[in-house]
Amino acid sequence: MKEAEAEMNIISVLPAECISHIVSCTTPQDACRSSLVSHLFRIAADSDIVWERFLPQDYKEIISSSLNSLSKKDLYFHLCNHPIIIGNGNMSMALEKQSGKKCYMVGARELTVIWGDTPPYWQWISLPESRFAQVAELNYVWWLEIKGYIETKNLSPRTAYAAYFVYQLSSEHNPRTATTPFRFRVAYEQGTADERSVILDPITHEGIAPPQARYRGNGWIEIEMGEFITEEDNATVLFSLMEISSFCKSGLIVEGIELRPKQ
Repeated sequence: MKEAEAEMNIISVLPAECISHIVSCTTPQDACRSSLVSHLFRIAADSDIVWERFLPQDYKEIISSSLNSLSKKDLYFHLCNHPIIIGNGNMSMALEKQSGKKCYMVGARELTVIWGDTPPYWQWISLPESRFAQVAELNYVWWLEIKGYIETKNLSPRTAYAAYFVYQLSSEHNPRTATTPFRFRVAYEQGTADERSVILDPITHEGIAPPQARYRGNGWIEIEMGEFITEEDNATVLFSLMEISSFCKSGLIVEGIELRPKQ
């Protein structure tokens, strides 16, 4: 007990700026915990010195001027809870709350949707639950293929990421669209691919393995497409999904493909 009191007495004589620098070498989660230690720690842990270290180095290039008035801590949590629309309105960026690492979503308009500009097959619609102005709705098609890419310089370095397909199944979808395996592929341009065969149906059926798809809680469903690690600063990661068997797919609504740190 006396040792703990002695340690607290030593800490209490440290300048708040010194404590801030120490806390900034930890994690956002640790910073929040340390703010509960004492009034001095709260001042230090909530400082801009700490939270600017947790923001991406290029955050000033990404955020709008309307957010400049926020403290760095408030800005951090704003970016965790409110994805910023970028890239001509077709991409979004957010932060993963525990680590501060970047999460990107490549919207449907930024993806290559085969036959996507052919109205009988696909149509572009607006939905209130989407962060983007338009999403892609499949009317019908036999050859279903969607692909896209992201440059690793936009992501957090030395981080394990997973790609997630974000979608809905409309009430008019062909049941086989949800229950037929789709082929997902994630790979560096010059590298070995992570390939998977999964079904889009998020509902558990008796006698069938538990679904890999899950509801996100915001009106959308997601399913993991594959994993990769951002080991290079300037490389391109490709991702795609395909289903080309001889039946008509319909009722799939695509919001985009999200890249976020693997838990």
